Amino acid sequence: MLSILIPVYNYNVLLLVNELVKQCRFIGITFEILCQDDASNSSKNIINHKINLLPNVTFFVNESNLGRGKNINSLARKSKYDWLLILDCDTFPAQNDFIKKYVTIISESAEKIFFGGILYENKKPQKEQYLRWIYGQKRETKSILTSNLLIQKDVFLQYPFDEIITKYGYEDLCFFAVLKSNHFEISRIENPTYHLNLETSLLFLNKTKTALENLIFLYDSNKIASEESKIIKSFDFLEKLKTTRFSAFLFRKNQAKMERNLLSQNPSLFLFDLYKLGYYCNLKK
Repeated sequence: MLSILIPVYNYNVLLLVNELVKQCRFIGITFEILCQDDASNSSKNIINHKINLLPNVTFFVNESNLGRGKNINSLARKSKYDWLLILDCDTFPAQNDFIKKYVTIISESAEKIFFGGILYENKKPQKEQYLRWIYGQKRETKSILTSNLLIQKDVFLQYPFDEIITKYGYEDLCFFAVLKSNHFEISRIENPTYHLNLETSLLFLNKTKTALENLIFLYDSNKIASEESKIIKSFDFLEKLKTTRFSAFLFRKNQAKMERNLLSQNPSLFLFDLYKLGYYCNLKK
């Protein structure tokens, strides 16, 4: 029936797995939960190994780091049921009928891919986490991601995550681009999970820079088209105006000032958009 795949990296998944087991057993479905730590060498794995005592649950540890996409591919190959539910390790079901809703949609719909949505708690986090929290609430809740994705196993195995991607960033965009190019629709339904683990603004900003480097690699490798990324489309527009070098210059001149805002208690998402575009221009030029 259902294989639940949870890629893990330096995170305690015991509460999440307990909740999923409870929901699966309550509705009496055939299921398995496969968790795999991606060679984080975390002390939290001492706790994570305890989930092996739960029914139909297995916790693996990679000997070397694969990256999120390859880690999920590895879990999919180990799975044994027809449907895969991919959940990030730092998510948690928003409702106690989370699994039931997915099981119902499997039986009632002919579609093959469903995204349940993601939520962020309304309570303000610590001040050093404001950028990640605000971005999550305003942007990620409107996006389609693989952090809460139900997909037919045959489809996933035919179009897995591209294993050439080893750096952080935009692997979801690449994954969905391949699916769409092969005429698969991603149906969004109301069955969200909460994203719980907020990074500091500084870490999120640094990961954003890494992601933009990866975006250039993916575009230059013809893994994604320009129309699939607002940043690439904006860069192309600036190229037509012959202003990319000037934009890169403005970014370098104002980078420190912009970062002070983004790392503050009142970060501007508009400024964050300009920062990403400026950083991208600087990388390209």
